[in-house]
Amino acid sequence: MKKVIGKLLFVFFILLLLAGIFLFLIGYGYYSNTLHDKSLTKRVEAVTSKEHYVPFHELPENYIHAVIAVEDHRYYNHGPIDLIGIARAFYTNIRDGKFDEGGSTITQQVAKNIIFHQDKTLIRKLGEVFGAYDLEKNYTKQEIFALYVNSSYFGDGYYCIYDASMGYFNKEPKDLNLGEASMLAGVPNAPSVYSPTVNPDLAKKRQSHVLNKMVEYGYITQEEANTIP
Repeated sequence: MKKVIGKLLFVFFILLLLAGIFLFLIGYGYYSNTLHDKSLTKRVEAVTSKEHYVPFHELPENYIHAVIAVEDHRYYNHGPIDLIGIARAFYTNIRDGKFDEGGSTITQQVAKNIIFHQDKTLIRKLGEVFGAYDLEKNYTKQEIFALYVNSSYFGDGYYCIYDASMGYFNKEPKDLNLGEASMLAGVPNAPSVYSPTVNPDLAKKRQSHVLNKMVEYGYITQEEANTIP
């Protein structure tokens, strides 16, 4: 009986290994083909050369903290992908019976924004992982964070943090206060839902969630969060 179980486990391991190799080849092939006409460097330059590109050092601290708290709170402590985050998201989605929480890192989202289309397919997710590894091999965490906020969609036709800040609040990103920063940090998760001009009530609920996360991870105090109406 033990020999039979041992053989079954061995066969299972081999099948799992072959499946892993297959997925690796599929994902890498998709990523490589996507970069065939335009390299990663050129895609990054297309973002950084925008007229109103906002570098990391010009972003307000509260906005940086708000984005990290709500999108990827372990951003500086993991690599291109976050296995802990993926496991946590899987558990939360199973527990709640709905798939509201994703496990993508900020780096993976940058890969999605500047390399791939927004279609939600397994092959794109596989390619996204290779894109994330390539990004972190060639750029710093701060550079990648700046790419994220300068390539994300904020609703109302605003495709970067500068346009969103000017469009929603008529001020440059560097001048955003805590309330405005936390509002904008929550929008890219679902721009058509959380746009302040489309669904102000849902936008406020999302902002409250962002503030709660900032409190949870020690970026602000509960008293500071309570000052935001």
